[in-house]
Amino acid sequence: MRLFDEIRRIGQTAGYSLAGWQHAWRAEKSLRQWAYVNLAAWVALIALRPPLWACAMIVAQGLLLLAFELINSAIEATIDYISTARHPLAKAAKDTGSAAVAVMGLAYIATWVFVLLALF
Repeated sequence: MRLFDEIRRIGQTAGYSLAGWQHAWRAEKSLRQWAYVNLAAWVALIALRPPLWACAMIVAQGLLLLAFELINSAIEATIDYISTARHPLAKAAKDTGSAAVAVMGLAYIATWVFVLLALF
């Protein structure tokens, strides 16, 4: 594959990702909430000045949390597109996606607890 074609493909892929982020930002309040939590966490990291490893853990966990929320939004959108009828499997898919976000949220909180314990 030629270099120009590869660069064009990467640009298209980035555009799809940006469109997905923009849609989720408009449609999903929980994504906006977690993004603001991340922003507040980054400000706290600047103020607290923990070791670099702790900053890396907090930032990585926060970004993973956003990724989980995006995946959960994709699951919900897919289920809603397939059918508006209530079905136990549709409920299970949506609830499981939500549970994944909750587990990741707990991991994020646990990471903060361990970092704060190490600092104080």
